[in-house]
Amino acid sequence: MQRREILLGTLAASLTTTGIAQPSPPATAGLVSLGLAVPEEAFDLWPGEAPGMPAHPPEEISVDRSTDPQHPDRAVTGISRPRLAVFRPSVPNGAAIMIAPGGGYQRLSSDNEGYEPGRWFAERGFTTFILFYRLPGEGWAAGPNVALSDAQRAMRLIRQRSGDYGVDPDRIAAMGFSAGGHLCADLATRFAARTYDPVDHADNLSARPLLAAPIYPVISMALPVTHAGSRELLIGQDAGPDLERAHSPAHNVPRDAPPCFLLHAEDDDTVSVENSLEFRAALRAQGIPVETHLFAHGGHGFGLRKGPDQPAHLWPGLFMNWAISMGLIAAGSNE
Repeated sequence: MQRREILLGTLAASLTTTGIAQPSPPATAGLVSLGLAVPEEAFDLWPGEAPGMPAHPPEEISVDRSTDPQHPDRAVTGISRPRLAVFRPSVPNGAAIMIAPGGGYQRLSSDNEGYEPGRWFAERGFTTFILFYRLPGEGWAAGPNVALSDAQRAMRLIRQRSGDYGVDPDRIAAMGFSAGGHLCADLATRFAARTYDPVDHADNLSARPLLAAPIYPVISMALPVTHAGSRELLIGQDAGPDLERAHSPAHNVPRDAPPCFLLHAEDDDTVSVENSLEFRAALRAQGIPVETHLFAHGGHGFGLRKGPDQPAHLWPGLFMNWAISMGLIAAGSNE
């Protein structure tokens, strides 16, 4: 435990000296005291201030909503310094996954849909990047494109820095949960859209992931299928049909979209399974390979927290098998 705290102090000091925002040290220390891995490093997406800063920049706040000290569940709001937190595997397999946590575009569920899958995939050889993206309801100039700007920039930076992490720049996948699943699908369909002005050489690189995995995603911005809270924060309560279509990934699938892995529970009463079904149909119409898994039970927001008595708990292994079949990783990497 003493060694863990020393390592934690070193990490916190390095993050402070480089000016990188992160969840508060006490929360991270709590993870270490539970024996949970924490990101080894983090880096900002933008040099200096993020573009389109509001007149009154949001203040980052992290609140643990969990009543179980063994399972933290932090909600992060006010992200003014978007960044990637990095889990390095002990034995890299040469592939990377960028994970976008959900939270209805109101917050980021940084544990359940960020650090927990980040650890799981890092233990299996992936270099895993957790995306702390800006929230569209907090006054950014890019409006409904602000989170996509961060996702595009993040993919380009991972590609640019791939040599530093032992990552093949052609083997980078994107994954997202709920509203983060919307962001993942948005990236998969609008990776080439210009949502920000280039800032350096990284922006000459492609933002297209090799594969994309929107997990119980928000896809449609049209009522009644959409998640009303995500819609209101992304495009506004009174948005018209044109704006809805512009931010509904099923309406924007290009012929060079990456293959996708879709997962949803049919009893999800927060984000209707119709979202995944709409996206599947749109991908198939364009000839894009799509793997789809629907579970009768599971609800919403389960991440990796379903017990072995719930079939939905099998999804990470299903993703691994699919990733092998699609060339993201080699056979034997799912052990």
